[in-house]
Amino acid sequence: MTPTKLISYIYLCCIPILTFILAFQLGHISYKIYVPIWLLNFCLMAVATWILGAKTIKSAEKEKRYLAYGAGLLILPICFLSILFGMGAPPDSIQKWVDTATEQKVRFDILLADGILIALGLSLIRLVLQEKGEKLYTQLGYTAIVIAIPLFFINTSFWHSFAIQSYKVKIANGATNKPLEWFAPAAQQTWIITIGQVLLTYFSIAMFAGSLRQVRTFKRAPAVIYIVFSVIAIVSILLFPLYPGATAFSGFPYYPFMIPAVPMILCYYMGVNLLRTTSE
Repeated sequence: MTPTKLISYIYLCCIPILTFILAFQLGHISYKIYVPIWLLNFCLMAVATWILGAKTIKSAEKEKRYLAYGAGLLILPICFLSILFGMGAPPDSIQKWVDTATEQKVRFDILLADGILIALGLSLIRLVLQEKGEKLYTQLGYTAIVIAIPLFFINTSFWHSFAIQSYKVKIANGATNKPLEWFAPAAQQTWIITIGQVLLTYFSIAMFAGSLRQVRTFKRAPAVIYIVFSVIAIVSILLFPLYPGATAFSGFPYYPFMIPAVPMILCYYMGVNLLRTTSE
């Protein structure tokens, strides 16, 4: 790998980690500050992606072009989602939700778009894998993501519209607590849908990683990392009812794996490594 490609690779690998750290450390800051920084980072990520291997889309080989397009579509969601470094984590009170309603809608608009991009990216990668003869893992992974995306839309649209409008009604009526009478059951139902969605997404990632290993596009080490991470996530989520409820960190490691951005980041790293491998 050339020095320029190495720098691009390191930069792309650092972005998700820095986004999470800054989002939780800085919290919400003014959009006048974080939007220009995000736009600059978006441009830098685009350049790094091109240098790392996206320029192989000009290749005459259909296989390389499809893989480059697919990898690019897996990388693009985090280019958009890196804006969270300034938005911070979701608000912890309904007043803050209402005060930042526009930004929260943008957050979930980005998540909805990211879900589509990931599905499109995996569909292109699926075409190449099936042409190479690997059909079992590829078909299982593709079927799982096709089921997961509609569930993701239901989950995200709940917070994008229903939750925010409910909070506005509560604030307008002088209340400061969440509308438990009718909101809590809907939120619980959405949480169940979210569990199904993330389980299917992790399963899909594991299947695609195994498929890429079968056709020798991925080496053993990265494929094993994606598969093991996905398995740990699935097991942690499924075993959550057995967690000791009285412990201080009863939600760990369940809740981190339930954050929608986490499986997206896993897909992102698959895209980065796939792009690097394709260019080589």
